Amino acid sequence: MNKEKFAISPETTRIAWIGTGVMGVSMCGHVLEAGYKVRVYNRTRDKAEPLIRKGAVWADSPREAAESSDVIFTIVGFPSDVRQVYFNDDGVLAGLASGGICVDMTTTSPSLAKEISREAAKKNGFALDAPVSGGDVGARSARLSIMAGGDEGIYNAVLPLFRLMGDNIVLQGPPGAGQHTKMCNQIVIAGSMIGVCESLVYAVKAGLDPSRVLESITGGAANCWALENLAPRILKNDYEPGFMIDHFVKDMGIALEECLRMGISLPGLSLVERIYKEASARGHGLEGTQALYRVLQDAEKDS
Repeated sequence: MNKEKFAISPETTRIAWIGTGVMGVSMCGHVLEAGYKVRVYNRTRDKAEPLIRKGAVWADSPREAAESSDVIFTIVGFPSDVRQVYFNDDGVLAGLASGGICVDMTTTSPSLAKEISREAAKKNGFALDAPVSGGDVGARSARLSIMAGGDEGIYNAVLPLFRLMGDNIVLQGPPGAGQHTKMCNQIVIAGSMIGVCESLVYAVKAGLDPSRVLESITGGAANCWALENLAPRILKNDYEPGFMIDHFVKDMGIALEECLRMGISLPGLSLVERIYKEASARGHGLEGTQALYRVLQDAEKDS
């Protein structure tokens, strides 16, 4: 395959989608709505049913999905899930055809992204790491930020598909660069989320109306994505996951491992990771990252 001239279109390109969780189901839905033929796999078939009803064809394994596809997207939970999906006997790499493209949109380790790229190359295939940011809101509205790592020609080939899911799409560099960029993203989110939650705890303790506080501070220098999108959920006691705490703890752990490898110290990230681990230990791991507020609120009540 001439990677520079690989034309992707609904008429000629077969898609596999592996992972239909909170974000994956919406992202794959946009690909289906654009007219692409999609084979779909998820560990629990029930979560893929909305896509099957829209025309996706069920595959019994990642390997089966990959065997009949030109571009294989994966977005699962943890690095261990990515490794299983790609490297098991019934995994993506076992079914990857010559010229096939793997696109892992899970947030995972840069070293794993590089390993997938190397193994895909052994089969005359290609791989991009392309983690995303924007949560369930961005996934539903196709306004995700997509951070890609890999070969520029392959990135350009896949770009029409990325544009179905996001509106801020940047090639960051070679394999692993997308995952490193996502770590930068998560470090910022860690700091901003604790700021949002502590601000609301302070507002309540000071006797303020938190909704009025938000009116003011979202219009000033404090404004950020978490303040606009997650603070209103906190005020409604809505802790449904746009992005789960357990997944965020995983991401912070990856970032801190990379810090150790690079010989740098990020004390703010270490502090927020500790508090989020406490949230998980208290039973909030499957809730959204905004549930950090509950831990801080409980700590204030106990003091």
